[in-house]
Amino acid sequence: MSLLNDALRAAEQRQNRPAPPGAYAGGQHQPRNGRPLLLSVLVVALFIAAVGGYWVFAKSFSTEPMVLESQPSPDQTVQRDIAIVVDEQPVSAPVDVLPPAPQPEVVESAPQPRQTVPPKPEVAEAEARKPEPAVASSSSVDEAAAEQEAKSSEVEETQPQETSTAGVKQVPQTPAAKDRSSARELERLVARGNITDAERGLAALTQEQMAPRSRYVVARALLVEGKQDQALGWLPEDVATEHPKLRLLRARAQHANGDLAAAVDTLSATVPPVEGHSEYRVTLATLLQQQGMNGEAARHWAELIAWDDSQGPWWVGLAISLEAQGEQVGAARAYQQAAKLPGLPRSLADYVQRRLQALRAG
Repeated sequence: MSLLNDALRAAEQRQNRPAPPGAYAGGQHQPRNGRPLLLSVLVVALFIAAVGGYWVFAKSFSTEPMVLESQPSPDQTVQRDIAIVVDEQPVSAPVDVLPPAPQPEVVESAPQPRQTVPPKPEVAEAEARKPEPAVASSSSVDEAAAEQEAKSSEVEETQPQETSTAGVKQVPQTPAAKDRSSARELERLVARGNITDAERGLAALTQEQMAPRSRYVVARALLVEGKQDQALGWLPEDVATEHPKLRLLRARAQHANGDLAAAVDTLSATVPPVEGHSEYRVTLATLLQQQGMNGEAARHWAELIAWDDSQGPWWVGLAISLEAQGEQVGAARAYQQAAKLPGLPRSLADYVQRRLQALRAG
């Protein structure tokens, strides 16, 4: 096999070499020795045998002349022509046997006669008549549009019902919810300075319910402006008795009018707990001190400090009540505690220092 491979490789090299035809002839003048000639003949024989075996092997395992499509060498041109002739013969023979045209067979196998196939003019007429389905589609579009309009009309008919149901849901509003919403609206009017309009709105609301929140908004605004009598008009005793915030406003209005006893009575009627009503208890303790009821005042101050001992003014109030009752030691301790806490107003801090000096001097 090595000799065959070497021969094939040498043949390929000779095929690719662009040498002139006469070059090889000049190289044949060798000495008169029969050995080189024998070797040349042997090489040529091996080359012919290799090429012939390769061609036979390729033809036995290939049904199509794929090898012949490659670029042939000058030595293989004759073999290529032979292969082409041999390959074309089996193809040309079946072509001559086939019928001239397959149309008769198709017509015979079809169940319908030939007249059923419309000629070209009829096909053109059929294409010209194609707009008829378009009319049908337009009618279907019209029907779809009509259905859409019907659905939209149904939606429009249902919309008023939805709004009406929403309105019905807003009608059963509780008095407390209506009072809260009205109080917010009255606060807007008061913030803009329209207290007269706020009183008108409150008057309309109080015809339906007690409206404690709305009363508180308007009465507080009137007290800020110094209109105590108008404030008391919105804070009657029967209404204020049930609401601590309204009682506190009523007592302040009474105190502003100079009626200290009435203010104390209003606050003392029902005393709420300290938690959530510290302002109420501070006002009551202060008014009790002004009225000279220092024992009651000290009790309220003590309850406030027990709830929150970080408030300096509350310690001062307790110290004043204790000092008024002659409890000097207790008063001095309360003043000292108030002086230690931050946030004490300057005037009150000066008062605490003066009282401490006086108590120490004895």
